[in-house]
Amino acid sequence: MTDTPAARPRDEYRRSGRFHDKSDNKLETLNRRATYALQRRARTYLALTFIGLGLYSLWNLIPALLWGTVFAICLWPIYERMEKRCGHSMWLPAAFTTLLALVFLIPIFFVGYRLTDELHNASRWLESIRQSGIPMPQWIDRLPFRAAAIHHWWENTLAQPQYLNHLFSTLDISHLFSTLDIGHSMRVTRQVGSEVLHRGLLFAFSLLTLFFLLKDGQGITARCLRGSNRLFGPQGKRLARQIIFSIHGTLSGLVLVGLGEGAIMGVAYMFAGASQPLIFALGTAVCAMVPFLGWVAVTSVSLLILVKGNMVGALVVWLLGAVLLFVADHFVRPVLIGGTTKVPFMWVLLGILGGAETWGLLGLFLGPAIMAVLHLLWIHWTDSYAQRKALEASEETPELQAKKS
Repeated sequence: MTDTPAARPRDEYRRSGRFHDKSDNKLETLNRRATYALQRRARTYLALTFIGLGLYSLWNLIPALLWGTVFAICLWPIYERMEKRCGHSMWLPAAFTTLLALVFLIPIFFVGYRLTDELHNASRWLESIRQSGIPMPQWIDRLPFRAAAIHHWWENTLAQPQYLNHLFSTLDISHLFSTLDIGHSMRVTRQVGSEVLHRGLLFAFSLLTLFFLLKDGQGITARCLRGSNRLFGPQGKRLARQIIFSIHGTLSGLVLVGLGEGAIMGVAYMFAGASQPLIFALGTAVCAMVPFLGWVAVTSVSLLILVKGNMVGALVVWLLGAVLLFVADHFVRPVLIGGTTKVPFMWVLLGILGGAETWGLLGLFLGPAIMAVLHLLWIHWTDSYAQRKALEASEETPELQAKKS
């Protein structure tokens, strides 16, 4: 090789070792990147594995966790105002948790106590109609049409004990009478007891979840926002806000409106002479929380009032319930549920019905929240696509636009 002045510095650079140092640095950088990528994949797989194991371990408690989260989201605005007044302490979340437990437990114990009495009354009534038949109501004779035919049919069928006993034997209701006479069998008691214990434990765990979410709410909220921002960017905060607004709208539009409907109908039941107006009012309130299910409750109570002989009262109760349910379902709920989230009521209705079908009562909150997020994603995707097309159209040259046209 010719020893030229240009080649002499290159040979000295190689002999000095700096050439090897640069190659080693590049190789070391590549090794570090490969190691970091491998460690990142390993951490991802490890995290997914433990997330799967955690979900598998807590699978039966997930409904309780979700209920606790829903309770915390619903109570958080009131709790935050009370915390600013009273200061942060352990007693405040404990007080909120206790009050929520009483809101659920007091009606359940009251209804259970009243239903026990009604069960004994139903047992005596069924035994009496087996002996003497069902007396014909007086309002049948005052019907404007076919009163004589109905009177004759009633006297020959329902008023005859032999006909009722034959009907009960055909429908295999003899076991029901023996169960009512004995009180309850051991098998039914064991099944009911285990189910009540299971539901009670889930309710207690949801209250425990509520307590800790209220106690550490500020830190949990901040950490969740950081996590959503890291995963989804600024869009994550909008998704979280949409879920919270949807749950608040469901609380106002379903729960509070249903309780209001139950209170109004309870007063109507009382004036119409229903046998248990408070229990029927609670049942109507629970049914009215699901759209269109309140009609079943109002119609059933109206029929019971009609059987007692108060035809005018039954008609007034049904008409009042029809007007109340129509106004609530078509005017009040769409504003309360879809007003804050800007979600069409059809989406909300599908979320309520589909969520109730899939998740039960929990689906009344989860269904609208899921549909609200889907609606937001749909709006964001379509708007971004339209904006991108508009930007591309604005960047086109006049020559390309002329060719397209």
